[in-house]
Amino acid sequence: MTDLRSIARRFFAAAVARANPAAALAESLRQHPPALPQPGGRLILVALGKAAVPMIRQAMAILPPPDRAIAVTNPENVADLSDVEVLAGNHPVPHQMSLAAGGALRSALSNLNAKDRVVALISGGGSALAVAPAGGLTLADKTAVTDLLLGAGVDITQMNLIRQQLSELKGGGLLRAAQPAQVFSYILSDVIGDDLRAIASGPTVAPLGSRAMARDCLLSHNLWEGLPHAVQTHLTTPEEPQQSPANSSVTSAHLIGSNRHSLGAVRDQATRDGWSAHIVSDALIGDVEVAATEILAATKEQETGRPTALIFGGETTVQLTGSGRGGRNQELALHIARLGRRALKERWTFLSAGTDGRDGPTDAAGGVVDSGTWQRISDNGGNPDALLRNNDSNAALKLAGDLLITGGTGTNVADVQIMLLSPQ
Repeated sequence: MTDLRSIARRFFAAAVARANPAAALAESLRQHPPALPQPGGRLILVALGKAAVPMIRQAMAILPPPDRAIAVTNPENVADLSDVEVLAGNHPVPHQMSLAAGGALRSALSNLNAKDRVVALISGGGSALAVAPAGGLTLADKTAVTDLLLGAGVDITQMNLIRQQLSELKGGGLLRAAQPAQVFSYILSDVIGDDLRAIASGPTVAPLGSRAMARDCLLSHNLWEGLPHAVQTHLTTPEEPQQSPANSSVTSAHLIGSNRHSLGAVRDQATRDGWSAHIVSDALIGDVEVAATEILAATKEQETGRPTALIFGGETTVQLTGSGRGGRNQELALHIARLGRRALKERWTFLSAGTDGRDGPTDAAGGVVDSGTWQRISDNGGNPDALLRNNDSNAALKLAGDLLITGGTGTNVADVQIMLLSPQ
């Protein structure tokens, strides 16, 4: 019998491999090399995000020796690099390490002049890994806002619109810190649509919007009253002209990889292996329960009789109503396990995972489920319905033996979902 679970894992590995940040950066640096410092100028390398270490390692191998190099990443991706200061931040909620990392990044870019050049390497996760609260705000304020947004299921673009307005680092903050030096950005996308302003909250590009837009977004989600008072005050204070990065020396910003590229790699691998492979959506967003119904609806449109791989990518959200632990990929997988056991007649396996190797505040990348998942949870002493209601997808999938644990991958291009359908 074909082991669909192993096949799903192999296809997911192809997605992660395509998002290899070092290879993607090397190609982009070849096509779009940064300008070197003028005589007497300095070269500064900064890397921020879950792919910071492999990106800065590759840059160090290609570019002239920098005068300073600093990388901020998540703890599982920290590595010792010669002549590079590597710092760990917190994710998905910023804490003290994130605050220290944000200060270090801003310090590395202070006192630059027009002869200097900055190469900025940006990848997903940077929003939480390094923070610099705007004037009058504290780390506790930032943490409270992040917790509130994550629990309310706010999508990543709206979340980053709001976080930009509370930060001295996001929404062009690195550009402002580096003035008047020229900045060359190389960006690995983890957001749907690849809007550079939303990736890591856009530290080297223009912001997504204004304080008024952030305030309207919070009001539309009924979150305003839950904000710290200092945040409410900040968002109702008129913006100062210097908050705009329009006068910064933005020289270039290049997208080097994305979720779309990784979905294509899954399709190509599946096709080589003899599967009928289709990218159904590269914008699977919104609530995980709704996303699960969309995935199952897509299976109804497929011809039967041959192995079929349906491929999705995106970044869903979870409405927290319980006190359990999990992440959007684990909860999506659990919803598919619940619905698919009755709705799907063919043999099937479904994988949902984050390409960074971490789903929410857990050590799992996501889950791999099939028609037996729901029963295995019960057989091992769990109540799957109660666990799902409590947002305890991690415990549920652990009982079923269905957690996907990869460890940190050193990259991040959002999430990948793979539904495998096989004739009986």
